Amino acid sequence: MILRGPRVTLRRAGLDDAARLTSIRGEPAIERRWGILEEGEMEEFVTDEKTFVVEVDGEIVGAVQYGEVEDPMYRSASIDLYVTTPRHGQGLGSEAVRILARHLIEERGHHRLTIDPAADNASAIRAYEKVGFRPVGIMRSYERGPDGTFHDGLLMELLANELLEEPR
Repeated sequence: MILRGPRVTLRRAGLDDAARLTSIRGEPAIERRWGILEEGEMEEFVTDEKTFVVEVDGEIVGAVQYGEVEDPMYRSASIDLYVTTPRHGQGLGSEAVRILARHLIEERGHHRLTIDPAADNASAIRAYEKVGFRPVGIMRSYERGPDGTFHDGLLMELLANELLEEPR
């Protein structure tokens, strides 16, 4: 499956993408947010049908994945993303999230999406707000960082009718 935006292409990840994505995950700024890869973790990640590589002009610049809650009472989807550090600040993360959000709403039938950046990750929060995500609240001691301590996360959500097609 291939999903396209103006600059960004999302395509299903595969084993051939593992080396490049491992390299990106090893960047200090990415590793600080996503943690240190464990044995077999990348192979599992790239073979998950809900994982896409983020490409710009044929270059892999990151990855985005989604999860789904199938229970009809709570049906929703969540998104996670990372982009290589040299490409931060170029709007590629917002575009990748927008492309996937549109797919989840229009093709997968979700009315509500969530994303949960670290509460201190101001640039990620701004990127997600450009897509239409709104802060819901702080999740205290939400995730354990590579330093072994727990850090707060910010729960953000987007309802289908709030998806912003153009950056703010």
